[in-house]
Amino acid sequence: MKQALMLASFLIPFFSANSQVKSVTDYDSYPVYTGRDLGLTYTKTQSSFKVWAPTATALKLRLYKAGAGGEAVATHDMKKDKEGTWLIEVKGDQHGRYYTFSAMIDGKWMDEVPDPYAKATGINGKRGMVIELPRTNPAGWLQDKSTALTSPVDAVIYELHVRDASIAASSGIKAKGKFLGLTETGTTNSAGLSTGLDHFKEMGVTHIHLLPFFDYNSVDETQPDQKYNWGYDPLNYNVPEGSYATDAADGARRIKEFKELVKVFHANGLKVVMDVVYNHTGLTNNSNFNQLVPGYYYRHTADGKLSDATACGNETASERAMMRKFIIESMAYWVNEYHIDGFRVDLMGVHDITTMNLASRELNKIKPGILLYGEGWTAGSSPLPDSARALKKNVAKLEKIAVFSDDIRDGIKGSVFDHEDRGFVSGKPGMEESIKFGIVAALQHPQIDYSKVNYSKAAYAAQPSQTVTYTECHDNHTLWDKLAISAKDATDAQRKEMHKLALSIVLTSQGIPFLHAGTEFLRSKKGIENSYESPDNINEIDWDQKTANKDVADYVRALIQLRKAHPAFRIKDKAAIAANVRFVSAGYGIIIYEISARTVGDSWQKILVCLNGNTSAKTAPLIGKWKVAVENNAFVEEKSLERSLRMAPTSCTILYQ
Repeated sequence: MKQALMLASFLIPFFSANSQVKSVTDYDSYPVYTGRDLGLTYTKTQSSFKVWAPTATALKLRLYKAGAGGEAVATHDMKKDKEGTWLIEVKGDQHGRYYTFSAMIDGKWMDEVPDPYAKATGINGKRGMVIELPRTNPAGWLQDKSTALTSPVDAVIYELHVRDASIAASSGIKAKGKFLGLTETGTTNSAGLSTGLDHFKEMGVTHIHLLPFFDYNSVDETQPDQKYNWGYDPLNYNVPEGSYATDAADGARRIKEFKELVKVFHANGLKVVMDVVYNHTGLTNNSNFNQLVPGYYYRHTADGKLSDATACGNETASERAMMRKFIIESMAYWVNEYHIDGFRVDLMGVHDITTMNLASRELNKIKPGILLYGEGWTAGSSPLPDSARALKKNVAKLEKIAVFSDDIRDGIKGSVFDHEDRGFVSGKPGMEESIKFGIVAALQHPQIDYSKVNYSKAAYAAQPSQTVTYTECHDNHTLWDKLAISAKDATDAQRKEMHKLALSIVLTSQGIPFLHAGTEFLRSKKGIENSYESPDNINEIDWDQKTANKDVADYVRALIQLRKAHPAFRIKDKAAIAANVRFVSAGYGIIIYEISARTVGDSWQKILVCLNGNTSAKTAPLIGKWKVAVENNAFVEEKSLERSLRMAPTSCTILYQ
């Protein structure tokens, strides 16, 4: 599709979806700007500033020497331009200057803010920065690229918070809590086992999903060690977070250091997934959006009040032309400027399907095979109808975008909403169909009784590449803490086997596997369920746990190697899954299934996966002679079985011919 046609298509307002909701203001009547030059356009001879503010009667640009403090060195009145925009061209080389905009709306001067398109800021993101972006490129940046991803199901995602990864003393990392900490090699824990980047490589994961690293509001960048946050409160969407830089006051430093992280990851065979939060802003009335175009970027209820499907005080209106434009251009910017390899979309169910599909098309043009996935739910009701939103049940309408499967997540370990609820691995009966549903990546399969699946009563994915299979993430309890609460009568040794079984299911199921950082050595957050602003001693990754639980880490690493070596665990087509994955048994606490592996291009003829969620051993008959790859949550070599299989309590066994 030609660029002009593509641009026009993603700017079309989504009238039909919200026609039944009549806001006090008719935002759809606002002019739509179709150019792609909003924000700063820099050259050495002049800097052009363009801002969309259609309801403003005047707009001022102020220039400063520093990112905070001091008086403006210059103030310029901007001129009204086409399609609701305002424009000013400042002559001379402005590199290194900081700037704000202030709009006159309804006879009142609004707060000074950077525009939403700001690409560099001063400390705490209160002022934009004029920057020549090529100056921020590390050596070799123009040659940087990542290896191509043939299919999303070939990915193994590892979710990580920048600060958590290095802040503990046991990390052995020098640049603690910083982007650069993740670029260090040769780091070890107190026992000499690898940590940080070397550990990620050792595990064999393919994608590092970083929790929000755009500029967020909750952490004071002048005192980054005083307060912790996950970062789901966006301030400046197109700027890296300053608290992760070695000098937050230097607007260029954070950009260069994050680029260095990406370059080093790519050089080590790792791809970078960005966690994006376009569903709400951290501030509402005082957000950059609202200070320039009040109300426009947010959804409202019929009586004109802010809607709150995010439970964060507001929800953005992705179906509106200029919000849609911003989301798509912002994501494209991160791919073009920072070489990002994928996006995880927070509360994707808040966004409309049209915007998500247009974003997917645009991003796949820039980087074919880019990995896109998100949460197919919301935290509350929205005025936008369910049929129009990117919810889990609508994933078949999405293009090259996956959703998380809460069905297998809670089927494995129990409901995240009931802390004491057990799942398949902790001995709860009746979870078999939910696990089977997850094994086939939420697809239609003739052997699944959908009426017994815990949440979804029908298949929802169109292809296995649309389902993310997981059992834990940053939200809710870690898997180890959940098992400690729900299976409190079990011993630590028994819970360790439950943990191994859970990760065995995740890494052998169809779809896209997803791991929470540290799960491979039984990460705990000391029982804290929602640690979004808990201190480091709760959130930090204790790398010495890798020593204490080396057997689990080694097992998970071997599972990842097994998955990568055998395409039978990552079948790319739904019809091939239905035809070649056959459930042999699914009794009380037992799931056994056979994969016709050679048919899907595997070096093995057949694979038999045997899962025992019972707290007692079980026996199953075998037809023919089988070699053993995994026996009771442990990899073995040179062993064969025939006639019968003994499954230890809470175990996974994998056989092959």
